[in-house]
Amino acid sequence: GLPVLATIRATAVAGVDPEIMGWGPVPSSQKALKRAGLRIDQMDLVEINEAFACQVLACARELKIPEEKLNVNGGAVALGHPLGCSGARLTATLLHELRRRQGRFGLATMCIGFGQGIATVFERE
Repeated sequence: GLPVLATIRATAVAGVDPEIMGWGPVPSSQKALKRAGLRIDQMDLVEINEAFACQVLACARELKIPEEKLNVNGGAVALGHPLGCSGARLTATLLHELRRRQGRFGLATMCIGFGQGIATVFERE
């Protein structure tokens, strides 16, 4: 009986050299967007888990995410980085903000230990 907040359009995982931990959101986001048949400029909002403040800035610059669409309620430094459920926190934040702003597409992405990254593209109907 709960309303559907969004549909998952695509997901992707990617790996990079573990020495550059934190960079995984870049290739995983590119892969997820390609699978969804969408571009970053079509995303209404983007949530990148903020493992470190500089890490988000580097990923956002590489992905060309406009500041006004990125972590609009603050990132994990402001909202928290609950180990084991950061992905759920990212998703909940993104979907509720998409609904509030009447947005259609959103991207949630995060780095995972040892050079991995995961990304999910959502569509709100």
